[in-house]
Amino acid sequence: MNRTEVEAFIRQEFGGVIVDYPWESTPSYAVYRHTENRKWFALVANVDHQALHLGCDGEVDFINLKCDPDLIDDLLREPGILPAYHMNKRHWITILLDRNFPVEQLQSLVALSYRLTSKTHRSR
Repeated sequence: MNRTEVEAFIRQEFGGVIVDYPWESTPSYAVYRHTENRKWFALVANVDHQALHLGCDGEVDFINLKCDPDLIDDLLREPGILPAYHMNKRHWITILLDRNFPVEQLQSLVALSYRLTSKTHRSR
């Protein structure tokens, strides 16, 4: 999925979410929040490949998602998943949107992030 597709999926699947563009210096950074508690569950943005230490030039779109810490080590072994960019690396991951990342897995991880940040989710 590219950025446009993932943003359309979020809006369609999780209707009523708040889309926020909180930073003047990065107006394309879209934060997706729950309406009931205003917690983030996704950040869709772009950054230079070099900021992610990918060894190539140009920008890349990505999504940051909250994740179960027990899953993160295994997920980081998969191509296209990185430690979270500018987020808590114990609880968040970054997924590059310029790769052929499996659509079903990306949608599942977005749904997991949504559940983990919902008002009804209880921490361990």
